[in-house]
Amino acid sequence: MTGIFERLAALGLELPSPRPPVANYVGTKRSGELVFVSARVSHERGELGSDLTTAQGYAAAKETMLHLLAIIREDIDLDQIASIDKMNGFVRSASSFTEQPKVIDGASDLLVEVFGERGRHARTATGVAQLPYGAAVQLELILRVSPE
Repeated sequence: MTGIFERLAALGLELPSPRPPVANYVGTKRSGELVFVSARVSHERGELGSDLTTAQGYAAAKETMLHLLAIIREDIDLDQIASIDKMNGFVRSASSFTEQPKVIDGASDLLVEVFGERGRHARTATGVAQLPYGAAVQLELILRVSPE
């Protein structure tokens, strides 16, 4: 077991089986030390502020991040991640819902718990009217890996 997997186990978490892309794209694309991770949507469906609570959105963001880590693991060793540089988070939101940052904290908190300081990142938390398949949350990442 690697360090990241030990941390996940200590948190009572494990990575799910990665879901394949649903269209014509790849899960990750590496350019030098940067890895661009395609967006994934949550299993949770619905609109924050009308169908779902902030706490449910937080859990959906955390679950979605676990799926992103599973996709990354297919292409690189998670222990090679030097830093999570940027996360874009999209929250399907009712027009009056303004707690998008609290929802995306589900993913951000997980990254810091698992990677420590390497998991601290710049990010965007944006409310949107709709996401693919009616999902509540969509996340994408840019990360940096240690040189080979």
